[in-house]
Amino acid sequence: MRKELWTVKFVKHGGSFTYPAKFTPDADGGFVVTFRDVPEAITQGETIEECREQAAGALQAAIETYIERRMPIPVPSAAKRGEHMVSLPTRTALKAFVYIGMIERHMSNVALAKVLHVNEKEVRRMLDPGHPTKAEALERALAAMGKRVEIRVH
Repeated sequence: MRKELWTVKFVKHGGSFTYPAKFTPDADGGFVVTFRDVPEAITQGETIEECREQAAGALQAAIETYIERRMPIPVPSAAKRGEHMVSLPTRTALKAFVYIGMIERHMSNVALAKVLHVNEKEVRRMLDPGHPTKAEALERALAAMGKRVEIRVH
């Protein structure tokens, strides 16, 4: 059975980048954090609160690596009993959605730049995890692909 990827369908589970994480007690104390959907994201912490913080960072680094390497991003599974839900930071999630939208439309950086009336370098920056792209620019790119951003607080 093949794992469903974001490149297969843009909106799944409400269009969220919130993944289930397992916090496994470690024999030496603390917990090891793993994500079944994102096996590259592994971290640890001494307390549950520390694990949540570390988990968000590990998840972010893994998703950023998928984007940098032009790899498909796994779709988050529903949580199973005992798992903790961990979300990507907003800017990283927006960049990931721009990346997914470009893949779905077979759109190059140059093609998106042309639609946005910007230099191709600006699109590269949008996808660069280290570049602090403004949310408005990412929203504009998503709008150019027929998507809109909605923020929900739970």
